[in-house]
Amino acid sequence: MSFSADYLSRLTVAIDTISRERVDQAIDVLRVARDSGRTIYSCGNGGSASIASQMVVDIVKGASYGKQRRVRMMSLADSISTITAYSNDVSYECVFEEQLKNWLVPNDVVIAISGSGNSENVLRAVRYANSRGAITIGCTTAHGGALKDLAAVPLVVGSDHMGHLEDSFFVMTHVMCYALMSDD
Repeated sequence: MSFSADYLSRLTVAIDTISRERVDQAIDVLRVARDSGRTIYSCGNGGSASIASQMVVDIVKGASYGKQRRVRMMSLADSISTITAYSNDVSYECVFEEQLKNWLVPNDVVIAISGSGNSENVLRAVRYANSRGAITIGCTTAHGGALKDLAAVPLVVGSDHMGHLEDSFFVMTHVMCYALMSDD
């Protein structure tokens, strides 16, 4: 079997482990947030930060442009100045939590993305959000890590291969985004 055939075959297996019911639950959470004027925050490190940013683009532009019901969303991974200031002056572990302390209110939504499920800065953001009455969604591996147990809506993938995880996270975020885009 060629490398590409093997990779895509194993990716298909990983995608098939995603709970469609949990993704639908996350879509419902995002719709309620949109319809009640709540803010959605996303965060992650590395490739997960890119996914968090891309999701914002898809939702803020794609699911809002020309619509009566617009979505308030921002990625906590997008301000490199803020991230490096906290990292340098306090710690890297607090970069997302401290930003949430400025804006988060009850019933806002935090989407946390972590391939390992153990990124301390992501876990601290989720713990803080949970303590403040926000709704948390966690994209992570089913094979371990604390995020799957901390998030109110865990979106887990049955793989520990980072490429398959990130590919699957993109699929899940696109499903959520396109669901919002399809609303009238």
